[in-house]
Amino acid sequence: MKKGKVYIIGAGPGDWQLITVKGLEKLRNADVILYDFLASKDLLRFAKKYAEIICVGKADGLHLLEQEEINNLLFKKAREGKVVARLKGGDPLIFSRGIEEILYLKKNGIRFEIIPGITSAFAAPQSFGIPLTRKGKFSSLAVLTGRKSSNAPLDAPECDTLIYLMAVSNIKNVVKTIVGSGRSRLTPCAFIERATTSREKIITGNLKNIAEKVKKYSVKPPAVFVVGEIVRYGKKIYGDKFKTK
Repeated sequence: MKKGKVYIIGAGPGDWQLITVKGLEKLRNADVILYDFLASKDLLRFAKKYAEIICVGKADGLHLLEQEEINNLLFKKAREGKVVARLKGGDPLIFSRGIEEILYLKKNGIRFEIIPGITSAFAAPQSFGIPLTRKGKFSSLAVLTGRKSSNAPLDAPECDTLIYLMAVSNIKNVVKTIVGSGRSRLTPCAFIERATTSREKIITGNLKNIAEKVKKYSVKPPAVFVVGEIVRYGKKIYGDKFKTK
């Protein structure tokens, strides 16, 4: 049978306009689109008229299809000779199971192409004027998971800025890990929820009070947790936008 091709596309952090030009082009030409909850649904209006659109429903704690089922679906559609767009929120290879899909396609001889996207780890802080580095002051950052499987210990490496994804439900343990690594409980930090969308909001505080604020302001995923002195720049740059909502 004629083999199609799978495009593993990063949809960006939330605002549909932040997808790459190349990603949008491949999406427009796809015969089949498999999308996650975190990929903006606004992008689906660019699908061609008779494209098959399938929600595979991967988000924090909720899966409509298990990963093995998604892998098989990508394989099946490509083997039918179709062009498949696998639309994933953020970047497809940053805290995503995109690599599992790619390895499965590679193993089974399916053509694929990876189209990077803008990760929320970078876009969320920048959307509120928080730079990730500054020459001569802040030169290192780490992007980390706020939750690991099998209760494995979390990480808090020694660098200027820490950025955690998937930290909302585990914030107390995240803070405990960071403070245990030697950082002051007064270190500035912020949760940025639904960055780059009309529903975005920021909750600021320090390591001493951020867990209480997460509860008080009902912070929900998707949200990015930023830790470090770099957080202070947001208020200088964006003023009113930076106020806790």
